[in-house]
Amino acid sequence: MRIAVTGAAGRLGRTLTGRLEERGDTVVPIDVAPPVSLPLSDRDGLISVCAGADVVVHLAARMSWQRADDAALFETNVLGTANVAEAAALAGAKLVLASTGEVYPEGKPVYQPLDEDHPRAPTSAYGLTKKLAEDTVDFYRRTRGLEAVVLRFSHFQDAAELLDRNSFFSGPRFFLHRKIEQQRAFGNAAAVAALEPHDDGTTKLVLSRGEDGTPFRMGILDTRDLAAGVVAAVETPGLDGEVIGLGADDSVDFDWLVPELARRAGLDYVDVSLPGPAVHYTTSNAKARKLLGFTVEFPVSRMIAEAELR
Repeated sequence: MRIAVTGAAGRLGRTLTGRLEERGDTVVPIDVAPPVSLPLSDRDGLISVCAGADVVVHLAARMSWQRADDAALFETNVLGTANVAEAAALAGAKLVLASTGEVYPEGKPVYQPLDEDHPRAPTSAYGLTKKLAEDTVDFYRRTRGLEAVVLRFSHFQDAAELLDRNSFFSGPRFFLHRKIEQQRAFGNAAAVAALEPHDDGTTKLVLSRGEDGTPFRMGILDTRDLAAGVVAAVETPGLDGEVIGLGADDSVDFDWLVPELARRAGLDYVDVSLPGPAVHYTTSNAKARKLLGFTVEFPVSRMIAEAELR
């Protein structure tokens, strides 16, 4: 097949394009990074490069929780998605949209495990823009004849990235100094006050808990498994109008995960209770298993074995 992939230079995009090319598909990469340099705001450019595509996989998005980035989030994640949907509809291509569990949101579940029927009530601008992206794609389905499937990704990352202090995700999630920087940027003075006494200038990990002592808990999906799930959505017929969640089979408690990462890296860790409730959730893969045959080949234990301190 001829498959256009937006966000092709990103973490998932690189892995996905490699998988597709191994299958013999022709991949048309779309990204703001060279050598493509095609922004989602360029509707005519998107229409041109997507012409002749059988499938358009829309991974590209802006992710931020800083209020200063709200306008850019709407421009990329909503207007950009409308442009991609227009291009896919005109090409007669199937659209696979990457969405997120932040539309629920995962951090404040009404019930668990979270599944595709969970109410969408995002609490961040990022989550709101992804909800609107889903609605935009549904509009093009209903009014322009677009064939589309929405994939809601739970958290994913590369295994080696778990112990990368400069990682967008793992840095502030697991490294004490980076978490202090993040919470200070968010204006969470109470969290900073709880964390700073543990910072002696050395590199340490942090085991985060809610104020009642409940450890943080979440699923961490390997990028390779997520790429396999996207490939399955690309090649499986009869998915028009479906919304399918993709995440880890099992969530992991940080009071197990952080000590394991500390042992892997040869680092100390600190145990800190933060203001407010713990981030503590589990997602369901039942629909992905049923419709896509989705399986997890790289559980978090295998990811830890591949993690590298950077």
